[in-house]
Amino acid sequence: MDLALLRTFVTVHRAGSFTRAAALLGLSQPAVTSQIRTLERQLGRPLFLRRARGVTPTPIGDELAHKAAPHLDALVEIAESGPAEDPFLRTLHLAGPPEFTAERALPSLTELTREDGRGLTLRASFGTTEETLDGLAAGHHDLAISTARPRGALLSATALCDEEHVLVAAPRWAERIGPGPLRRAGPSALERIPVVEVHESLPFVTRYWASVFDSRPAAPGTVVVPDLRAVLACAAAGAGLAVLPRYLCTAALERREVVALHEPTVPPLRTYFLVIRTGTLVMPHIARAHEWLEQAAADWC
Repeated sequence: MDLALLRTFVTVHRAGSFTRAAALLGLSQPAVTSQIRTLERQLGRPLFLRRARGVTPTPIGDELAHKAAPHLDALVEIAESGPAEDPFLRTLHLAGPPEFTAERALPSLTELTREDGRGLTLRASFGTTEETLDGLAAGHHDLAISTARPRGALLSATALCDEEHVLVAAPRWAERIGPGPLRRAGPSALERIPVVEVHESLPFVTRYWASVFDSRPAAPGTVVVPDLRAVLACAAAGAGLAVLPRYLCTAALERREVVALHEPTVPPLRTYFLVIRTGTLVMPHIARAHEWLEQAAADWC
């Protein structure tokens, strides 16, 4: 079987589209289509179902991708590195949510870089869970941090750590709803406070209300900004309440720039996953970063 055809097939499988695969491979779309048809004729089975937007792999296509992709990745790694290159000195392409990646992952991985230029080279990008996993599947990233465990056999996930979510606001808002470190006011009192969030759908506040109060928040977002660090800054400035990861607001809580409005017995948690394309841990630079992040995460929980 022609390895060039397999490479095109795996790229289409990861990209979910002949058009995106053609761009990744530097080929024309008709050339990609022709190669996939040639491979399908050789196998005597259809590998993809054509849809209005992109393609969906058949069960045979999924099985072939699961078997072939790790070996193709390893061959590309060997071809690109060359026999004289130290396999640990490759560039690692990492993707994940901006706050967690910036505050947790990158500071840990920079310990693998060295002043003499003989360490790991890092390239990072930020995005939503969907963007991150799609980019990983398409081969744009080597390693991804995700708040969702991906489905299917193409990607493999390892639970990395849990983050606790805390309901916080500036001290003046806490004074309005009652005394004491544990706020006894129910959601009705809290709903009189404006909300600071990362999206109009209020994902953090809605998740907290559902978990702790078994209800939905009534107040709309007063300030919506797509970065949790900016949410913290706005909450500390008095814009309203916010639900934040504890790791992100611990220092602000200690300085009393914000205070916890509620302290549930069982706080809401969210799990982070470390995700790779299945089989790519055979590549030393990916395996090294993966192991390093797992070790660092032991101190994050």
